[in-house]
Amino acid sequence: MNFLEKLFGFKKGTHNLRTELLAGLTTFLTMAYILAVNPSILSVTGMDKGALFTATVLAAVIATSLMAVLAKLPFALAPGMGLNAFFAFTVCMAMGYSWQFALTAVLIEGLVFIVLTLTNLREAIVNLLPDSLKKAISAGIGLFIAFIGLQNSGIIVNNDATLVHLGDITSGTALLGIIGLLLTSVLLVLRVKGALLIGILATTLIGIPMGITHYEGVFSAPPSVEPIFFKFEFEQIFTKDMLMVVFTFLFVDIFDTIGTLVGVSTKAKMIKDGKIPNARMAFLADAIGTTAGSILGTSTVTTYVESAAGVGEGGRTGLTAFVVALCFLLALFFSPLFLAIPASATAPVLVLVGLMMLTPIKEVDLHDYAEAIPAFLCIIFMPLAYSISDGIVLGMISYVLINLLCGKFQKLSVGMYVLALLFVLKYFI
Repeated sequence: MNFLEKLFGFKKGTHNLRTELLAGLTTFLTMAYILAVNPSILSVTGMDKGALFTATVLAAVIATSLMAVLAKLPFALAPGMGLNAFFAFTVCMAMGYSWQFALTAVLIEGLVFIVLTLTNLREAIVNLLPDSLKKAISAGIGLFIAFIGLQNSGIIVNNDATLVHLGDITSGTALLGIIGLLLTSVLLVLRVKGALLIGILATTLIGIPMGITHYEGVFSAPPSVEPIFFKFEFEQIFTKDMLMVVFTFLFVDIFDTIGTLVGVSTKAKMIKDGKIPNARMAFLADAIGTTAGSILGTSTVTTYVESAAGVGEGGRTGLTAFVVALCFLLALFFSPLFLAIPASATAPVLVLVGLMMLTPIKEVDLHDYAEAIPAFLCIIFMPLAYSISDGIVLGMISYVLINLLCGKFQKLSVGMYVLALLFVLKYFI
């Protein structure tokens, strides 16, 4: 136990070993979809799909292990959704650059992040966010991941007239998602230990006779990463387009990560005196993970909002993250087994964790509109703009402008003015 405390911050009497193990497994299962999705998205650029699978796994293992040991926090990391789409569809497909160019941009981003972390700039940005926004971030992420879960299962689908509407919940993946949501909800109400994990596994099994869960074996040797390993275009480093691409990667990643760390830490009641414990080390794990990921051949690595699922199960230490890293490592050799879990089986957990993430909103003074309006904008823009970073940005801009125009100068610091100005410029540059 002394070893676990030194390595992962696990304290006997304060933390429970079984809870940490279950939390890690739950987090992994809710984010295991990235093993299939990331190679699928990035392979449209011409990158080798098998090599991408291996690179995705190894990047997640490295970054999450660093989070476990350096920061001792229960957060998992992997190549980020949204960032991989920007990599493939904007940089490579729309702008016409090679995937080697995009990987070079990710490498530069990672190195810049390491510098920003060592100079404490990222942590300073977190400390500039007012308490009401920190609590709003948790609630916003809750709605965001619930929305993702409903989409992944087909319960909510696209509609050209109204943007979204209810899918066919009487059959297929949507029906399985509804069944899983009901089953997992009952387990939570009955306070069954490991309710979220049991819900995922049970829903996966129910999906077999429905023809949704497809079992294709257990073991598979990992593909070589060689086709995409250390493939950079260094001659493009000082171009204008490289600067623009790097800036976009930087901006989205820094505020996605800040949002996830603040939101999940708030839910877990880990924030002390307005600060995330070991925030600097958490950011360093993220930065090194991105750098290592680029070398391996994958897009930007970021902290996953699905970490909230493990926190919902009671995970509080780096041991939870280490279990996630071990699961990813095992997935290298048991990929058919892990990839058999359908999105409909993890969707109910994302929806219910979304509910759990809402609780900090009770601590926002909703009668003080100078606090409540920015908090609400932060919350609502995350799912509707499909972006954690845009939710934070618009929440912070509105907080500064509303309090400034209302003469509440004592609530604003010089750093807040600077941050809000940079956020405004982001939409015009």
